[in-house]
Amino acid sequence: MSGSVPSASEAQATFAATLFDELVHLGLRDVVLAPGSRSTPLALAASARRELTLHVRLDERSAGFFALGRALVSERPVAVVVTSGTAAAELHACVAEADLAFVPLLILTADRPPELHGVGAPQVIDQGHLYGSMVRAFEEPGVARPEMAPAWRPLATRLWRAASGAATGMGTAPGPVHLNAAFIEPLIAEPLALPERASDAPAPRSLPEDLPYLTALNVKEQSVLCVVGRGVSAEVIKECRGLHWVVVGDATARGATAHFDVLLRSATFVERARPKLVVRLGGLPASKVLGEQLRAWGARTVSLSGAGFVADPDHLITEAYGGLPHHSDAPLSGDRAYATMWRAASETVEAWLQSQEAQSKELNEPLVARAVVAASAATGVPLVVGSSMPVRDVEWWAPARVGPTFSNRGVNGIDGVVSTVLGVGAGAKSLGLVGDLTMLHDVSGLVEGLGTAGGTAVLVVVDNRGGGIFSFLPQAIALDEDRFEQLFGTPRLHNLETVAAAFGHQATTVSTLDELTTAIEKGLSSEGLSVVVALVPSRAENVRLHESWNVTATALLEP
Repeated sequence: MSGSVPSASEAQATFAATLFDELVHLGLRDVVLAPGSRSTPLALAASARRELTLHVRLDERSAGFFALGRALVSERPVAVVVTSGTAAAELHACVAEADLAFVPLLILTADRPPELHGVGAPQVIDQGHLYGSMVRAFEEPGVARPEMAPAWRPLATRLWRAASGAATGMGTAPGPVHLNAAFIEPLIAEPLALPERASDAPAPRSLPEDLPYLTALNVKEQSVLCVVGRGVSAEVIKECRGLHWVVVGDATARGATAHFDVLLRSATFVERARPKLVVRLGGLPASKVLGEQLRAWGARTVSLSGAGFVADPDHLITEAYGGLPHHSDAPLSGDRAYATMWRAASETVEAWLQSQEAQSKELNEPLVARAVVAASAATGVPLVVGSSMPVRDVEWWAPARVGPTFSNRGVNGIDGVVSTVLGVGAGAKSLGLVGDLTMLHDVSGLVEGLGTAGGTAVLVVVDNRGGGIFSFLPQAIALDEDRFEQLFGTPRLHNLETVAAAFGHQATTVSTLDELTTAIEKGLSSEGLSVVVALVPSRAENVRLHESWNVTATALLEP
């Protein structure tokens, strides 16, 4: 910035333009914007960059989870731009998810200048450290001034590196960062010449972990059970299996052993499957049966840090190692016969499940999960699995996932899942599996659909008329039916096909497996969002079905 003294409006326009110029240089490609006045300088600066895909969403909460979907599928930070006040507060849920799921988001909130705080000005709340410790970094540079120009590019770089997990002292865990930028009126001005970019400094090196490297762990052909969750890639799982480790994982785990929850309900199999060593990577599966069995076995349990934060709510880990396994590391090779036993048992259950598919004339919740996973595997379309029952049915009853599979497993909430499905599919394709309440909870995501980015998304909605997960919990037995339905079942009478169609999307209702498969195929071959409502038996009947299937499947494992 040079020449005559710039106006305050020109200074903040130049600040916003510099911020996005540097972020684009670092790799930013997606910006999700919710309309608002105070964020005008940021909105104009983002929209001026041809390198960026701009996604405009009316609802900030939906915008945040849409951005989360974009970050999941692109594996790079995504920016979210909102105005001041409750608009910034609406992002709290997605920030919480991004924090615990290690998803890189650049949260850019506009704010009123200091003189408008505490005097009754509209749309003013205290946005300083609004998201607390959930963000990797917080920056509040104040109203832009010309003399601050040399600091603007380093500010953008700090935010990008912190979100990416590459900031000094931040470890290697990506996540959300927050820039709270104050702007004064007039909000519209042309940016002046941007400050020059200094020569790119090398990214700071991550601090070395004070952990022994993995090769110090001598497995000596022991029976190894590897428990994986959020953050563990298909490549890592493949390497683990190459060492004859049995890998069990959550719904997002690609290539892990299918139906482990069913297997661990068999007392005979549990005795044969007792491992000598349990290895933990990333997050945890949803299965309570697995958690109970790990506690009961009490086997030696170690963690590997190479896939990021390792979940250990039961405090079972007694040793920690750095790095990731490779199939060529001979000392890490486990017991081949142990791995073969698990694989054979899993295949036995899968064969029985396939026979149930062939015999079934009507849909049920496990069959819907299996059909959606099969469609993702056949097409390679990324799958987003909703919380509560969908994530469990995929984990328990579906075949091993092959294609990219995502789930908001940081906080495990139903918030914004529809928007996450749309974010993954924007400009490409996605397939989602959610429950009816999850769809209604994020119905505002339907307002924009896939937006101007276009693309294809198929949202399969399991309509069991309420919150299915609660029927598996003690509340269903302890309370009388009316009170349970009022407080937990919470059925809603909305026709979901009509709801989707009212927003201008393709919608259909199905009740058989053939109808579901056909509807998914049709939706994946069409532009835009298609909502497929899958009618299934009552929630009470679903509980009985799960119990029956578990009894029959585990009987197959008895000698």
